[in-house]
Amino acid sequence: MLKIVFAPDPILRQTCEQLEQVDEHHRQLIKEMFETMYEANGVGLAAPQVGINKRIFVIDAGAREEIKKPIAMINPIITSIKKSLSVYEEGCLSFPGHYAELERPDEITVEYLDIDNKKQKLTSNDFTSRIIQHELDHINGILFIDHLSRLKRDIIIRKMKKYKKELNQSE
Repeated sequence: MLKIVFAPDPILRQTCEQLEQVDEHHRQLIKEMFETMYEANGVGLAAPQVGINKRIFVIDAGAREEIKKPIAMINPIITSIKKSLSVYEEGCLSFPGHYAELERPDEITVEYLDIDNKKQKLTSNDFTSRIIQHELDHINGILFIDHLSRLKRDIIIRKMKKYKKELNQSE
């Protein structure tokens, strides 16, 4: 099982590097990312959240359902964004126990490589769209707390520092 990186950690602020080609090593990494995400009861996980500076993330809008819908995205790029916005509560595996309502575009189209190095295109206007936007932020060094007021962001960071300190003392 991969270890999830908790905020504040510098790797979560880095813009990730493109992946030239998906090989067997990356396919194994993606498999382990899915396992880690499911184990943590998440719906998305980006490579920097497991300490890897690559433009890779995994998502599954059905992660908590009986029928899974796993998607791995490599080098994703949003090619279209609808102007209409919606507010939803978001959380993050790198910020356990912290949630906030964020406004994001309803619909996006994203192009990416799949695990077989094939170009894919996906248009989504549901929960999947929100997960993609959240994970895309991660590979660009942006955290969900960056969409909050400075006060709310500072409070969450302070709580995460305390959480990490307590976690390190218990190990």
